[in-house]
Amino acid sequence: MKLFLDTGDIAEVSKAAEWGVIDGVTTNPTLIAKTGRGFRETVLEICSLVPGGAISAEVVATEYDEMLREALEIASWNEQIVVKVPLIRDGIRLTKELTKRNIRTNVTLVFSVSQALLAAKAGATYISNFVGRVDDISGDGMAAVAETVAMVENYGFPSEVLVASVRHPLHVVEAVQAGAHVSTMPFKVLDQLFNHPLTDIGLKRFLDDWNAAGLEIFERVAR
Repeated sequence: MKLFLDTGDIAEVSKAAEWGVIDGVTTNPTLIAKTGRGFRETVLEICSLVPGGAISAEVVATEYDEMLREALEIASWNEQIVVKVPLIRDGIRLTKELTKRNIRTNVTLVFSVSQALLAAKAGATYISNFVGRVDDISGDGMAAVAETVAMVENYGFPSEVLVASVRHPLHVVEAVQAGAHVSTMPFKVLDQLFNHPLTDIGLKRFLDDWNAAGLEIFERVAR
């Protein structure tokens, strides 16, 4: 499964990129607004920090003609950019048009398999199924993910199912179990994936035993 970072924070992208495990970055208007920086400059810096990665940047218009104009502008900035489109009627229309133009898309704000079907039919590169926001209203967000994965596989759609609105490491584990292609998450959740108490205990024991034995990797050369 691909791992994407969900952020507009350059420092977070830089740190995650150092670990060498992220395949892309997703942004949205809220995340970009939090940075206090320009949209274009932020997206392009993210592209430079994750070379070859898929970087999702979202249109903000809601009427088709203006959405298309924004999408073509955003896509022109860098070949890594994936145009993020909301699942509204004009958004699906836009996705179909961008697909015809060989421009990758990420259809966002998907909460049901019926919505996901529309995105897949329009040729979406990524279908962003939100889980946390569904869980917040006592639903089962991961159920729609599993249904979407099955739908994509059953009908041979080329779309990848992207699990979004990830709140904790268990969501990532459940995304793996559901067979999702991508999981995008805040930096905090990505960082938490490293953690396990037995790892900490085991490492401490190894180092204590090593130091007690007085061992060294770089042996001193007698002169």
